[in-house]
Amino acid sequence: MTKLLLGASALVFATPAWAEIYEVEPGEGAQERLQEALILAEPGDEIVLGAGRFVLTDGISLDVDDVTVRGVGMDATILDFTTQAGAGEGFLITSDDVTLRDFAVENPKGDGIKSKAADNIVFYRLRVTWTEGPKPTNGAYGVYPVEGTGVLIDSVVVSGASDAGVYVGQSKDITVRNSIAQYNVAGIEIENSRNAIVENNMTLHNTGGILVFDLPDLPVMGGGDVIVRKNLVTTNNTPNFAPAGNIVAGIPKGTGVMVMANDNVLVENNLIAENDTAQVMVIAYSQTFTDARYDPYPRNVLIGENLYTGGGKDPYLPGAEMLLAAFGGSLPDVLWDGLAKEGTPALFAVEGTRGWSLNLPVQGQGVANAQPGPMVVDTPASLILDQVTGAPAELAARIAG
Repeated sequence: MTKLLLGASALVFATPAWAEIYEVEPGEGAQERLQEALILAEPGDEIVLGAGRFVLTDGISLDVDDVTVRGVGMDATILDFTTQAGAGEGFLITSDDVTLRDFAVENPKGDGIKSKAADNIVFYRLRVTWTEGPKPTNGAYGVYPVEGTGVLIDSVVVSGASDAGVYVGQSKDITVRNSIAQYNVAGIEIENSRNAIVENNMTLHNTGGILVFDLPDLPVMGGGDVIVRKNLVTTNNTPNFAPAGNIVAGIPKGTGVMVMANDNVLVENNLIAENDTAQVMVIAYSQTFTDARYDPYPRNVLIGENLYTGGGKDPYLPGAEMLLAAFGGSLPDVLWDGLAKEGTPALFAVEGTRGWSLNLPVQGQGVANAQPGPMVVDTPASLILDQVTGAPAELAARIAG
């Protein structure tokens, strides 16, 4: 059954009885009509958003399982939150088996599209943009699934986020692919999550391109089993515009791929270019902490074959001029802070990888305590993480064809 929501009236057309299609067009009353469709939908239903600009004055939300929300294209169907009154998310999803596709979100006051404790969710051909460019007053996250199992992010475009363009946190069974993140603080971030594949993405003109983090004091701990492969990570030299106090406010501009305090991470077959501080950075958590569950060190990070070009030419680090002079005008591709958990290797790298180490003596000390020198790590016996499979195949099947 198809329902066309036009003000208080609804036109009903015959379709199979087991599902309904709610058609919502932009124009007067769009806020109420769209939220009404999201409330009335039942499992199996589809909400189809027409072409045009939906001027929305408040956030919208969905808490019904197995619903598809579909526009007619990320440049054709636009949810415009420029006049949003509150500071919350633009679009919040708290239900399972949801598919979001083919629309855009512009200028939300808070996060763009957030899912919380939502399993088996698909974000496909979406765009989230803050149209005035990088600003600390922009929302923190563009596409933001958190605390879920089964996440597929495919062919999304995000720009302007004051924290991370694409962020997956405290989740597992994740694939982020075929997406573009630009002019964010962090382009793509995987945080406190396991079994994740980040592949075939473009991250450019962010402060940091791709981040794999583990942080203390969160409900879900112990991130790891992450593959970062076949991505273009280039010119991530935008000055950091995160609000003061955010963890990403400490990311130096010019960071390509950054792995912090994570376990079993493979970085291979990427094109990593013209990132002014470090093409790849592997570090321990740099702050003090009290969470007894937390391991602040990187463990078993594998740097495989990547194509590096440029980079390290204008590092945003203390003593940059002396470092450049010591290394002949540009820093080596891989920067390691030199810290490792006792009895567990922090880092491996394939033969021929150019790297250097800060040789920090103790976790929690700053760069002022560095004693820079060559990076000395073992060559890995294997660069295969067979246990990392990413999102369930069923999620990709939803958008096939």
